[in-house]
Amino acid sequence: MGRLQHQAPDDVVGQSLDASQENYVGQRVRQLRLESGLSIRALAEASGLSVNTLSLIENGKISPSVSTLHRTAQALGVSITAFFEAPSPQRQVVYIKGTERTGRQFAHGVCDDLAIGFTGRGLHPCVVTLAPHHGSGADPIVHTGYEFVYCLTGCITYTVDGECYQLTPGDSLLFESYLPHRWHNEGDSPTQMLLVLAPTDERDRPQRRHFAPADPSP
Repeated sequence: MGRLQHQAPDDVVGQSLDASQENYVGQRVRQLRLESGLSIRALAEASGLSVNTLSLIENGKISPSVSTLHRTAQALGVSITAFFEAPSPQRQVVYIKGTERTGRQFAHGVCDDLAIGFTGRGLHPCVVTLAPHHGSGADPIVHTGYEFVYCLTGCITYTVDGECYQLTPGDSLLFESYLPHRWHNEGDSPTQMLLVLAPTDERDRPQRRHFAPADPSP
């Protein structure tokens, strides 16, 4: 007997993955959702997808389109490739050589994760390379915990609670991140900074507030 087929909503493509891939992607969506501390209804509201669609995806009943996966990834604050990758095992020591560092594209730059396998422990260090004349957006960001910034190259402007701080190489900034803040590269060349996010509530996921994923290639 053939596999039971469900009528796919408009935003999914039922034949794009085989059965084993559908199950794996669905499991990864559920795992990442739970790691984010989101209910399926909360993810539906954040992604603009229906609860029914997400439930069918998580249970491997339908195959999501690239557009659907992109919307889900944006809501979870991850790259779309996270749905196809095996999760990194938890590690007690993380050693990353500079020549082996890999970056994740976001809307206006690259974020190099320095804590691969060390997630869920209240500490998220990364190196951010920001394109000229771009930043975190016009809307201030607010999240739990603390934020530490160290300028490596170029110049970056941080606005915290209405006050501007211009950081050049060697300058640092530490603040309580419930204060509204945003950052911007006002220069004509890329800037690079060490950013450490330390949320007091892991469900807050400050990474997704800072780094909107880059649009998928057409």
